[in-house]
Amino acid sequence: MTHSIVLLLIGISVSLASPAVELPDLPYGYSALSPVISKKTLMTHHLKHHAKYVATANQILNDEKPSLKELTSEQIIKNVKLAITHPSLFNNIAQSWNHAFYWKCMSVKGGGTPTKESVLMNMIERDFGSFDNLRQLMETAALTAFGSGWAWLGYDGKRKKLIVTKTTGAGNPMTEGITPILTIDVWEHAYYLDY
Repeated sequence: MTHSIVLLLIGISVSLASPAVELPDLPYGYSALSPVISKKTLMTHHLKHHAKYVATANQILNDEKPSLKELTSEQIIKNVKLAITHPSLFNNIAQSWNHAFYWKCMSVKGGGTPTKESVLMNMIERDFGSFDNLRQLMETAALTAFGSGWAWLGYDGKRKKLIVTKTTGAGNPMTEGITPILTIDVWEHAYYLDY
């Protein structure tokens, strides 16, 4: 099942596949998530950290791997051989993608329990028993990611179920065939200015 199908199935419209690595605009203003995430943190995270991953990914593609410029970020991330043979490219492409996805996982009006009738809530109850159980698993994944990384809610197409997982560094569950649905950035730069 492709990302767009899974995300549309649960009511999220996201398009991240693009052959060029670009720094996307945020889907909200820099002050919109305050007081949880301050304007200063959001600007630093987006315009410094995320922008650096994008610039480095493009530099590597232009200077070292121009033959890969026609691939989407998702294709590069899913290519396990590239992750091993070209870790710098993988890390910067994956971090660019992870951040672009992360921005879309937050919303000014977001949060809370999904509506009872939604496809997503039915899947959560089927696979985790309750929203509270899912929330606890996501929190545990985020708090136990060693060093820097990500906590993920994903869809495992082989097992046909939602899963919670964590990755370190620039890791992304797409390398394991898991479709990301939601992520929590647990890199220090996501919160150090506020907390």
